[in-house]
Amino acid sequence: MSGGPIARLTGAVLVGATRLLVGGHARWQGCAPEPRQRIYFANHASHLDTVILWSALPPSLRRTTHPVAARDYWDRDPLRRHVARDVLGAVLVERRARRDPLGPCRAALAAGGSLILFPEGTRCGGAEPGAFKGGLHHLAREFPVVELVPVHLDNLSRAFPKGAILPAPIVCSATFGAPLGFDPAEPKHAFLERARSAVCALGRRIAT
Repeated sequence: MSGGPIARLTGAVLVGATRLLVGGHARWQGCAPEPRQRIYFANHASHLDTVILWSALPPSLRRTTHPVAARDYWDRDPLRRHVARDVLGAVLVERRARRDPLGPCRAALAAGGSLILFPEGTRCGGAEPGAFKGGLHHLAREFPVVELVPVHLDNLSRAFPKGAILPAPIVCSATFGAPLGFDPAEPKHAFLERARSAVCALGRRIAT
C-alpha cells in the first residue's frame, strides 16, 4: 500500500471484505510467498481479479507488488482512483496508448517492484484464458532477473460476472504455480502460448 493511515485502513477493510464475500485464499503450489521480484500473471475474468490476487499475497508482499490496471476503469471516479493508487499501489496504463503503454510497468520494475499482470488485456468469459498479448514477453525480455509466476484465479467469472453490481458469495481462490523460464531465443508467440498453458494447467489441476 502506498498511502497513509487512511489507505492502510481501507486496505485492511478491502482484504477483510474479500475474505468474507468470496474467500480468495492463496494456494502456493509451485513457489513460496518469498520476497523476490516477480511478475504474477493470471487469467482475467472479472473486475474483482485485481483485488483477489493482491489480497491473496501476504502483507509484506502487497507493499511491493503493483497491479497493472486499466486507467479508463480505475481512474473513472474518486473512489476507484483512491483504491487503485493509494490502497493497491496500482500501475495505471492506457490501453489504447499510441506510445509505449508499458512505460509505467517498466518504471515499476526498474524501481525494484513486482507486478500483477493480466496478459489477455481484457476480461475473457471462457473457461480458459484467451490469447496473451505481447506485453508479458516484452517485460520478461527486458527484465530477465524478474521471476514469472503463473496464477490461476478460480470462480471469479461466477462470483462477479460482467454487469454485476455486487459479488455473489461463491468461494474463489488464487493458485500460484512454478516460475516460468524465459529463453530470449524462443519466439514470442511460443513463449506467450507457453505462459498461457501454464495458467490453464493450474486451472485444470484445481478442477480435478
